[in-house]
Amino acid sequence: MTQASATQPPSRRRHDREIIALAVPAFGALVAEPLFVMVDSAVVGHLGTSQLAGLGVAAALLTTAVSIFVFLAYATTAAVARRVGAGDISSAIRQGMDGIWLALLLGALVVAFAYPAAPWLIEAFGTSDTATPYAVTYLRISSFGIPAMLVVLAATGVLRGLQDTRTPLYVAIGGFTANGALNVGLVYGAGLGIAGSAWGTVIAQAGMALAYLIVVVRGARRHGASLRPDAAGIRASAQAGFPLLVRTLSLRSVLLIATAVAARLGDTNIAAHQIILSLWSLTAFALDAIAIAGQAIIGRYLGAGDAKGAREACRRMVQWGIASGVVLGVLIVLARPLFIPLFTGDPSVQETLLPALLVVALSQPIAGVVFVLDGVLMGAGDGRYLAWAMIVTLAAFAPVALLIPGLGGGLTALWWAMTLMMAVRLVTLWLRMRSGKWLVIGATR
Repeated sequence: MTQASATQPPSRRRHDREIIALAVPAFGALVAEPLFVMVDSAVVGHLGTSQLAGLGVAAALLTTAVSIFVFLAYATTAAVARRVGAGDISSAIRQGMDGIWLALLLGALVVAFAYPAAPWLIEAFGTSDTATPYAVTYLRISSFGIPAMLVVLAATGVLRGLQDTRTPLYVAIGGFTANGALNVGLVYGAGLGIAGSAWGTVIAQAGMALAYLIVVVRGARRHGASLRPDAAGIRASAQAGFPLLVRTLSLRSVLLIATAVAARLGDTNIAAHQIILSLWSLTAFALDAIAIAGQAIIGRYLGAGDAKGAREACRRMVQWGIASGVVLGVLIVLARPLFIPLFTGDPSVQETLLPALLVVALSQPIAGVVFVLDGVLMGAGDGRYLAWAMIVTLAAFAPVALLIPGLGGGLTALWWAMTLMMAVRLVTLWLRMRSGKWLVIGATR
């Protein structure tokens, strides 16, 4: 046995332990976040259909607003992890504070726009006259929680960069629990209706942000990092995050185009599409947990000047992505008789859904590799390439998807187009990984 083969298993086991230690808590935190909207929907749903409809429109706007700024977590994770790898914890936390200050600034700007523009935004969705007042109320009140949610994103990035995904899990669980209790108490106990649901969510979000800030501030004081806003640092955080913003907007455009095409195919197809999209999003949480581990691990290796370790970790995470994708694909196929009836009892929707669902199952191994490589390149701070790659993907997907209704294609054809989209992402990310150009070592990129 050669020395290389003798040392490979321990190295692989080390990577496995790191991936599991970071990915499992990250998955829990990712799943906990969308439960906020589910709790609000469950509580408000008992007030009436108009209130629930208003919540649905407002929640969609709020979710979009926050997801656009997810780069606050991604860019901060990569920057902090590099400095951790370089052994400079003080600078790592200082970098994280710049991201948090940027989050507060962006949050204030969003509130300044969203509060007065709420009626116009709700009207643009074509909301009914009965639901509009409730939607405006919920959106205006909930907008006050956006700065807190952006701080949560940035602070989550700080802790992930510090190789800590357990604290975000605990904070997410605490926030979810508080949100549920506050919603019930304010909606029914205090009789505030949908406004009580909005205020309950805002208070829970503020509590989460406060919990994160306490953890980060303690770390800053422990390592002598400054807490004051630094214009140059904030500007650098914004510049690092801008390419990831472009990437996110391009990805959101893909999803919006897919939904628009499904709507043109008729009510049965759009109903089936929404069910599949919900399941697709759930599997994305599982795969994104590995990507988050990749961001933290790769950034740390590159910051430590260990390009070989970064490449080995990347290779192992790709194997994890493939295996996870295969498992998820098999689960989708085996569990389809159980979960499809939970979403719909309409035989026409079920019939339309089934073949498209099998396409999704087949594409899961591709998705597994895509999510992993996305996380690896984010961890390497390769945001500019990710932005261009996603623009290329959007350009390849849009014409194919938009031609489907005119050519007589159905939902299955649309999800083959979505699989094409993932395949294009796979090719662009794989080429970058193979080139090695992402392997830029040092405390900064």
